[in-house]
Amino acid sequence: MTTSLENAISKQLELLKSLKGLLEKELHLISSREPETLMQLLNEKQVLLDNIESQDSAVETLYKRAESAGAVSENCEPMLDECKQVMFECKYLTQINAKSVEQGQLRLVHLRNLMMELRAKESMTYDRSGRASGNSSTKGISA
Repeated sequence: MTTSLENAISKQLELLKSLKGLLEKELHLISSREPETLMQLLNEKQVLLDNIESQDSAVETLYKRAESAGAVSENCEPMLDECKQVMFECKYLTQINAKSVEQGQLRLVHLRNLMMELRAKESMTYDRSGRASGNSSTKGISA
């Protein structure tokens, strides 16, 4: 029973390390603005997260059985600690990626606002008295 628990924990550790690698790749794709590749990676990440979740359930079941039988080997705890450490690193990388996406969205909003200002300036005309006025599409907007 202990070897099956150790194997399950080992597999979980491999899955978590794969997730960490995907998260690092995701950050690169976010910063390089490659949406098609990023979408493929997100699909891979979802499959991997589903696998991690099911493996986690398997590890939990095996651990509870081994614990009730008093057969948890001394190798299991360090392996579980390593899983927790990699999971912590994955959470940290996820926060970084979320912040990067947020910053990218803010840059897009800023760029959109600059473009709108530029269009408004290009469409500005002057009336007979010399007052500046925009065209009809900018009515209701004042600076």
